[in-house]
Amino acid sequence: MGHLSPITEAEVVPLHGVNGPTLDEIGLAAWIAQAEPGEALVYHRGFLAVDATSVISKLPADRQRTLQLVAAAARRAAEQNLVHLVQSRLGPDAFAYIAVARPKPGPSGAALSMRLLEAA
Repeated sequence: MGHLSPITEAEVVPLHGVNGPTLDEIGLAAWIAQAEPGEALVYHRGFLAVDATSVISKLPADRQRTLQLVAAAARRAAEQNLVHLVQSRLGPDAFAYIAVARPKPGPSGAALSMRLLEAA
């Protein structure tokens, strides 16, 4: 089994920032479709379990729902072997949730499109 090198800041695609637009399911699927193996995407910064739970989250309801959908899509993509999901601790109760692109399974085209649809 090979050794994975740590992900550096330069290798992480920041699709959203603290005040930037929120990543949605379509953005995640688009990134997965074009990402090269080993490329990484931070799809959330914070504490996912808290931020996606309405009774304790400080996020607005629409951001909570988007986060729930993106997290579920990331999990489905991992189940389809399209990405690895990892976390990096940023501080107390703060994490970066990262999707790392895996090699695309089989030939691209319709087969990959179907896997992406299943993951979305």
